[in-house]
Amino acid sequence: MKKNQSRRVFLKRAGLGAAAISAAPQILASSYQQKLVLNRTYKENSYAVNDQVNLALIGSGIQGIYDTTSALKVQGVKLVAACDLYVGRLDRAKELWGSDIAVTRDYREILNRRDVDAVIVAVPDHWHKKITIEAMQAGKAVYCEKPMVQNFTEGHEIIKVQKNTGMLCQIGSQGMSSLGNEKARLLYEDGAIGDLVMLDMYNDRYSSEGAWQYPIPPDADPATVDFDTFLGNAPKVPFDTTRFFRWRNYRDYGTGVAGDLFVHAFSTLNYIISSNGPSRALSTGGLRYWKDGRDVPDVTLTFYDYPKTETHAAFNASFRVNFIAGSGGGGGFRLIGTEGVMEIGYNSVKLKRSKLGMAPGSYSMIAYTEATQAKIKAEYATKNLTSRKSELNIGETIWEAPDDYKGGHYDHFYNFFQAIRGKGTIIQDPNFGLRAAGAALLANESYYKNKSIDWDPNTMQLI
Repeated sequence: MKKNQSRRVFLKRAGLGAAAISAAPQILASSYQQKLVLNRTYKENSYAVNDQVNLALIGSGIQGIYDTTSALKVQGVKLVAACDLYVGRLDRAKELWGSDIAVTRDYREILNRRDVDAVIVAVPDHWHKKITIEAMQAGKAVYCEKPMVQNFTEGHEIIKVQKNTGMLCQIGSQGMSSLGNEKARLLYEDGAIGDLVMLDMYNDRYSSEGAWQYPIPPDADPATVDFDTFLGNAPKVPFDTTRFFRWRNYRDYGTGVAGDLFVHAFSTLNYIISSNGPSRALSTGGLRYWKDGRDVPDVTLTFYDYPKTETHAAFNASFRVNFIAGSGGGGGFRLIGTEGVMEIGYNSVKLKRSKLGMAPGSYSMIAYTEATQAKIKAEYATKNLTSRKSELNIGETIWEAPDDYKGGHYDHFYNFFQAIRGKGTIIQDPNFGLRAAGAALLANESYYKNKSIDWDPNTMQLI
């Protein structure tokens, strides 16, 4: 939709009609404040045993458990197997999902099973590419946790294999399919905030757990942890339970705060504005507090340039993560435009439209005589810088999901299994996944090289 036409659409209506999302009432007041409900309907069916999607989990750690728990809420899905390199997690898998599921420490046994239709790949980042590719080649649909890859070149390999095999592959930024993202996209396309000028994203944490100092089980030893397999293609080091259970803290296995947290924001941003991503990144930060042996920063600030495209103006994005935020923690994601701002969460969207001050005020008039001030005011009054139409659309609307909303994580898996059944499409495929991961990885590239990094968002290559 053309930009000016989009603005006219929004000025005509405050809300959007859609099959899954409620429409807002017409705004008649000069300044409004309202709260509306988001809704979604699901096509649920009863499935016979032979019609179920048999699922296997590869990587039964924290995120793998949360993923599987959400996946199993979708009707017609059954977990048949789980894999992990720590036997305690295999015991936990049986506690959670029954003693009849098969467990193994070798993911290849999962891929060789004929009864497995789809796999969740929730392993450390440095294993994503290898297992995702081998799973598709084995004929499995793949749900790969974000970030899709640990480095830029790996993404193109996954894209190529997905194209050649024709297997479904969805990347797991769990908020992607949420009501909040969907509503924000519709509002943006209807011109609710005018031209996008800036994105402001921040994530503050104030706990050891939030800083990835995960607990290490007392029975962790070379007999219960397959550390050599965990290392994979990473540099060989002596057995180290800290590296195994807190792998996010090390560049050899993870992607730092950018790969863990920025990638969620890029998935949401690129989806809402239909963008291929940024063209430049400049990052700074440091290791300020959690000096526990990690080699990734705990404070990161990164600035991105987005080029002008058919779907958005040129704009800037600010990403900030602080793992020692004395404020107590919190987060935010705001799209700031020329005519309004959207604060976006997975379960809500707050839209605020303000009046642009075009006439001079007391600050800039103080140096003139009263007579001169009166002449200036009269001159500005004749210019009609603000219209009645714009005055009618100043205010705030909050859209919120109801208390019984199943959540964005559920929605993402619902879309995944609908696509497997041929009743839907993947919205975060490997191309989308690389654009989100690649943008995030630019922060690391800039931070460690201490310079700005250029990126071609269309070819997804470093420049």
